[in-house]
Amino acid sequence: MPSIDKAGTFRLGHRDVKRLGYGAMQLAGPGVFGPPKDRDAAIAVLRAAVAAGVDHIDTSDFYGPHVTNQIIREALSPYPDNLVIVTKIGARRGADKSWIPAFSPKELAQAVRDNLENLGLDALDVVNLRIMFDVRGPAEGSIEAPLSALAELQRDGLVRHIGLSNVTPAQLAEGRKICEIVCVQNHYNLAHRDDDAFIDALARDGVAYVPYFPLGGFTPLQSSALTAVALRLGATPMQVALAWLIRRAPNILLIPGTSSVAHLRENLAAATLSLPDDATAELDAIASPP
Repeated sequence: MPSIDKAGTFRLGHRDVKRLGYGAMQLAGPGVFGPPKDRDAAIAVLRAAVAAGVDHIDTSDFYGPHVTNQIIREALSPYPDNLVIVTKIGARRGADKSWIPAFSPKELAQAVRDNLENLGLDALDVVNLRIMFDVRGPAEGSIEAPLSALAELQRDGLVRHIGLSNVTPAQLAEGRKICEIVCVQNHYNLAHRDDDAFIDALARDGVAYVPYFPLGGFTPLQSSALTAVALRLGATPMQVALAWLIRRAPNILLIPGTSSVAHLRENLAAATLSLPDDATAELDAIASPP
């Protein structure tokens, strides 16, 4: 496995973690619903990631639901002392595979208990409150009520640190009046760059930014410029896209997901890929229309 140390570290909660982590969403079945086709392969990917030095894993009990957390527990428990497991609450799954907001204090408390039980933990390292005003992206609206409920669970000792997902800068400012926010998890990648200014502001404050869909998610990144840079550097387009994110800002923590050990190796090799200035300039010009 390639060394991921070259990408450096950044603070997440009370620990410094390596900037290349792993996202567990793809360990569930199609549509992030139900069990995977090959559970043994899913377990192998998790063990390979930790063996390669990955020390933070992103998950949620609404992946499956319950599936990815149960696989993580089977694969990695008892957990290494340095492993940070980050989970999300604020949604539940319908029988039709839909994503349904679940913001009430009762629903949030149940979500925390479900994550604890399925992961086999006494306390959750980091819990991201996923804001569901619009599943397509951040939308303004007060987050005081659900975040206050989560902060109460933190005071009860069930949650160590709190982050926010799918949020705007205004919602972050509101959230900071309620509790410390250790990370923001929003949609961002080489082509989807709405959060450019947000990332820079968080970097100045020393707050981690964790882009979800760093490789495009359900619609993988495609760009002739990206392909051309990758060919010149002898890398894959996805490795280049991850290397660009590593270079983009020091507070970016990456959680690319995969259900394949071979693909995991490719993703982690991005840590050792150096982007020349001219290549970075070409990549900077790739962005979807605002």
